[in-house]
Amino acid sequence: MAENLIDCKEYIRQVLAAYRATPQTTGRVHATDRRVAVQLYERGVPLRAIENALVLATARRLVRPADALPLGTIRSLAYFVPVIEEVLETKVGQDYFDYLRFRLPHWLSKTSAAR
Repeated sequence: MAENLIDCKEYIRQVLAAYRATPQTTGRVHATDRRVAVQLYERGVPLRAIENALVLATARRLVRPADALPLGTIRSLAYFVPVIEEVLETKVGQDYFDYLRFRLPHWLSKTSAAR
Protein backbone atom coordinates (compact mmCIF):
# COMPACT_ATOMS: atom_id res chain seq x y z
CA MET A 1 0.00 0.00 0.00
CA ALA A 2 1.38 3.38 -0.95
CA GLU A 3 1.96 5.84 1.85
CA ASN A 4 -0.39 8.79 2.10
CA LEU A 5 0.93 12.03 0.66
CA ILE A 6 -0.86 14.25 3.18
CA ASP A 7 -0.29 14.58 6.89
CA CYS A 8 -2.33 12.67 9.44
CA LYS A 9 -4.45 15.64 10.51
CA GLU A 10 -5.53 16.46 6.93
CA TYR A 11 -6.14 12.78 6.14
CA ILE A 12 -8.40 12.41 9.18
CA ARG A 13 -10.23 15.62 8.26
CA GLN A 14 -10.90 14.35 4.73
CA VAL A 15 -11.97 10.87 5.87
CA LEU A 16 -14.36 12.26 8.47
CA ALA A 17 -15.76 14.84 6.04
CA ALA A 18 -16.45 12.08 3.50
CA TYR A 19 -18.06 9.93 6.19
CA ARG A 20 -20.17 12.82 7.48
CA ALA A 21 -21.43 13.56 3.94
CA THR A 22 -22.31 9.93 3.21
CA PRO A 23 -26.04 9.30 2.87
CA GLN A 24 -27.65 7.14 5.54
CA THR A 25 -25.13 8.12 8.22
CA THR A 26 -25.95 10.31 11.21
CA GLY A 27 -23.68 13.05 9.88
CA ARG A 28 -21.97 13.18 13.26
CA VAL A 29 -18.42 12.19 14.15
CA HIS A 30 -17.46 10.58 17.44
CA ALA A 31 -14.12 9.78 19.07
CA THR A 32 -14.31 6.19 17.82
CA ASP A 33 -14.64 7.47 14.25
CA ARG A 34 -11.48 9.52 14.71
CA ARG A 35 -9.66 6.44 16.02
CA VAL A 36 -10.75 4.42 12.98
CA ALA A 37 -9.51 7.23 10.69
CA VAL A 38 -6.14 7.26 12.49
CA GLN A 39 -5.85 3.48 12.08
CA LEU A 40 -6.61 3.78 8.36
CA TYR A 41 -3.94 6.48 8.05
CA GLU A 42 -1.39 4.37 9.93
CA ARG A 43 -2.10 1.46 7.58
CA GLY A 44 -1.59 3.71 4.57
CA VAL A 45 -5.10 3.18 3.19
CA PRO A 46 -5.57 5.55 0.25
CA LEU A 47 -8.31 8.15 0.60
CA ARG A 48 -9.70 7.05 -2.76
CA ALA A 49 -10.24 3.52 -1.41
CA ILE A 50 -12.17 4.90 1.56
CA GLU A 51 -14.29 7.14 -0.65
CA ASN A 52 -14.98 4.21 -2.98
CA ALA A 53 -16.01 2.04 -0.04
CA LEU A 54 -18.42 4.69 1.23
CA VAL A 55 -20.03 4.85 -2.22
CA LEU A 56 -20.16 1.06 -2.62
CA ALA A 57 -21.73 0.45 0.78
CA THR A 58 -24.26 3.23 0.25
CA ALA A 59 -25.20 1.90 -3.19
CA ARG A 60 -25.72 -1.58 -1.74
CA ARG A 61 -28.00 -0.18 0.93
CA LEU A 62 -30.04 1.80 -1.59
CA VAL A 63 -30.41 -0.85 -4.29
CA ARG A 64 -32.43 -3.39 -2.35
CA PRO A 65 -35.75 -5.03 -3.01
CA ALA A 66 -38.65 -2.64 -2.44
CA ASP A 67 -40.22 -5.00 0.09
CA ALA A 68 -37.02 -5.37 2.17
CA LEU A 69 -37.15 -4.14 5.73
CA PRO A 70 -35.64 -0.68 6.15
CA LEU A 71 -32.08 -0.45 7.39
CA GLY A 72 -31.10 1.67 10.35
CA THR A 73 -28.94 4.74 10.20
CA ILE A 74 -25.18 4.14 10.08
CA ARG A 75 -23.72 5.45 13.33
CA SER A 76 -20.01 4.73 12.96
CA LEU A 77 -17.20 4.85 10.43
CA ALA A 78 -16.34 1.35 11.65
CA TYR A 79 -19.41 0.09 9.74
CA PHE A 80 -17.47 0.71 6.52
CA VAL A 81 -14.21 -1.02 7.49
CA PRO A 82 -15.16 -4.42 5.97
CA VAL A 83 -16.14 -2.68 2.73
CA ILE A 84 -12.85 -0.73 2.76
CA GLU A 85 -11.05 -4.07 3.04
CA GLU A 86 -13.09 -5.41 0.14
CA VAL A 87 -12.27 -2.39 -2.02
CA LEU A 88 -8.57 -2.77 -1.23
CA GLU A 89 -8.67 -6.40 -2.36
CA THR A 90 -10.80 -5.92 -5.46
CA LYS A 91 -9.59 -5.64 -9.02
CA VAL A 92 -12.56 -3.49 -10.07
CA GLY A 93 -11.53 -0.35 -11.95
CA GLN A 94 -12.20 3.20 -10.84
CA ASP A 95 -14.83 3.54 -13.59
CA TYR A 96 -17.15 1.23 -11.64
CA PHE A 97 -16.98 3.40 -8.53
CA ASP A 98 -17.44 6.53 -10.65
CA TYR A 99 -20.57 4.94 -12.13
CA LEU A 100 -21.93 4.18 -8.64
CA ARG A 101 -21.16 7.74 -7.57
CA PHE A 102 -23.03 9.03 -10.65
CA ARG A 103 -26.08 6.82 -9.91
CA LEU A 104 -26.33 7.60 -6.18
CA PRO A 105 -28.54 10.72 -6.57
CA HIS A 106 -31.00 8.69 -8.66
CA TRP A 107 -31.16 5.89 -6.09
CA LEU A 108 -31.47 8.37 -3.25
CA SER A 109 -34.38 10.11 -4.94
CA LYS A 110 -36.15 6.78 -5.47
CA THR A 111 -35.64 5.89 -1.80
CA SER A 112 -36.97 9.28 -0.68
CA ALA A 113 -40.00 8.99 -2.95
CA ALA A 114 -40.82 5.53 -1.57
CA ARG A 115 -41.21 6.88 1.97
